[in-house]
Amino acid sequence: MGPQADTAISPKRSMLRRILWAIVIGGGALILINALLPDLDFSGQDRVALIRVEGVILDAQATISELKHYSENPLVKAIVLRIDSPGGGVVPSQEIHDAVKRVKNKSNKAVIASMGTVAASGGYYIAAATDRIIANPGTLTGSIGVIMEMANFEGLMKKVGVEGVVIKSGRFKDVGSPLRKMSDEERKLLQSVMDDVHHQFIQAVADGRSLEVSEVEPLADGRIYTGRQAKEARLVDELGDLDDAIHIAADIAGMEGEPKVVEPRKRFSFRDIIESRWASVFPKLELDTGVKLKYLMAF
Repeated sequence: MGPQADTAISPKRSMLRRILWAIVIGGGALILINALLPDLDFSGQDRVALIRVEGVILDAQATISELKHYSENPLVKAIVLRIDSPGGGVVPSQEIHDAVKRVKNKSNKAVIASMGTVAASGGYYIAAATDRIIANPGTLTGSIGVIMEMANFEGLMKKVGVEGVVIKSGRFKDVGSPLRKMSDEERKLLQSVMDDVHHQFIQAVADGRSLEVSEVEPLADGRIYTGRQAKEARLVDELGDLDDAIHIAADIAGMEGEPKVVEPRKRFSFRDIIESRWASVFPKLELDTGVKLKYLMAF
């Protein structure tokens, strides 16, 4: 082939390269936008946000951030909290509970609780702040109470010939020490703390469920309920699954048609992989990382 044939082929190759580069750049741009702005949607359609509270509640910040993010999104008309948790720390449970109340009061958006397999203790504490609670008939819920667990190794230490030494500046500074038996005075002190936190739980349930404290107290002895039993006790509003909760949220928000559901996208993280790996090796570690006073269902 002569120079004229080469000249004719060259523009075709150049055009093909441009098309390929455009595809690569466009695909890369879409991936970048999806990573940086996972909630971006040009449809303008109203939607229901789905936030999951799963596992032992040790930290509240991720859930609070998600609640704040969706409360500020004008396209999100209602939020469903999918709770599948036996509870956890008192403070993070209270912080999420308060964040739910802020969304309801400041953003005027409906927040619905959908209970999974377990939504007990701190999980129920969070649900009590929502506008409506939906549970499956077999959901385990309730467990309205507080627990503090400590060990006493004094007998074991004596057997192995080890003596514990404590230097303190306050009479109750080593209360709950595993090195010795707890005194009656110390037990009374800790019980007063437990009773106060328990009363906070009872008050939160009474306020959230529009009940009198005297009506909640008989239900708040730490026992668990099935979803059906909880409905009879007025701790749950309706029986249903997650899909039912989403449609109820959409109805309350006045949305028509099949509701569009959005939820936070799990970002890839090497840290999460490492932590989940260690959690599988040491499953008990999650409960023993400084959480002493707990809204936690215990068997």
